[in-house]
Amino acid sequence: MSISDSKYVSFTTFKKDGTAVSSPVWIAPLPDGTAGFTTDATSGKAKRLRNNPKVTMQACDVRGRVKVGAETVEAMAAAVTGDAHAQVQAAIKAKYGFMVALIGLGTKIKGVFKKDAGTTDTSIIITFP
Repeated sequence: MSISDSKYVSFTTFKKDGTAVSSPVWIAPLPDGTAGFTTDATSGKAKRLRNNPKVTMQACDVRGRVKVGAETVEAMAAAVTGDAHAQVQAAIKAKYGFMVALIGLGTKIKGVFKKDAGTTDTSIIITFP
């Protein structure tokens, strides 16, 4: 099983000082052998990738707890917009279906009450070695 087949992935980026920062994400395989997920352009992970494209990933649960015995996968990642973002959005929708609609609704409701509710206007493309 490929890491992109996992339901949740602990996606780890690195700060300028080398400190690892992990967060659970949905991930979907793309036709060219890469994988991706959506995020906000202002998210910490998108910002950290501008300084260091190296990432690690492990299968995890919804809260980011790494599964026992989960393999660590090293890769390179970059934030993208435009057509590449649209391709990732479509892959996420195809894999996660109804859950994507629920998350989108939650984000819209949050936006009514909070000015900086965020959007998923960017995607992260992951390239495997």
